[in-house]
Amino acid sequence: MTLGELLRLTIEGLDRLQIPYAIVGSFASGVWGQPRMTLDIDIVIRLGAERTDDFCSLFSGDQFYRSRQAIDEAVSLRRPFNVIHTDSGIKVDFMVVDNTGWNRSQLTRRVKLELLPDVTGYVASPEDVILGKLVYFHEGHSEKHVLDILGIIKNNSSQLDRAYIEQQARELGVTDLWHEIARKVNPG
Repeated sequence: MTLGELLRLTIEGLDRLQIPYAIVGSFASGVWGQPRMTLDIDIVIRLGAERTDDFCSLFSGDQFYRSRQAIDEAVSLRRPFNVIHTDSGIKVDFMVVDNTGWNRSQLTRRVKLELLPDVTGYVASPEDVILGKLVYFHEGHSEKHVLDILGIIKNNSSQLDRAYIEQQARELGVTDLWHEIARKVNPG
C-alpha cells in the first residue's frame, strides 16, 4: 500500500462515517507550501467513545496494526494514537481533539481539496497548519517545521488571515515564535 492509497482509504472511511477530521502536519504543509517526503499522515479527528467501534472497523484485519486500548485511552484523554499499515510501515497519526478553542477552529476552518489525483479530502487551513507547526517547533525545535511554515507563507502570503494566526498564536503561547518566523519573510 502506498501513502496515497492509505490516505484514500482513511479519508473515504472517515467521510463515510461522518467523523470530522482535518489533515495536518507535513502532508498539509506540502499542500499549502513546499511538498517534502513524509512517511506518515497526521490527522486531527473528533472521535467520541460512541464511534470507536465504527472507527476501528476501518482498520481491521491483518493489514493494519492498531491498539484498541490505545484508541480508547486516546479518545478518553484527548491524545494521539496511530494506525500502521503492517506491510509498508506507513502510519496514520490521529490527534483526538475536543470541541473547544483552537481544536474546534481547525475543524471549522478546514478546506476540502483534491489532495492527490482522484483523492479529495479535508485539510486544515494554511493558518491552522502554520499554528500547528509553531506548536510542533516549540515542543521539539526541529527546523523542518520552520521551513514548512516559510513555504506556506511564501505560497499564500496575500491570502493568510494574519489576525487569526496572531490571536491563536497568543492562546497557544507561540506568539514570539510566530513574530520571529514572520520577520524572516518580511524583514523590517
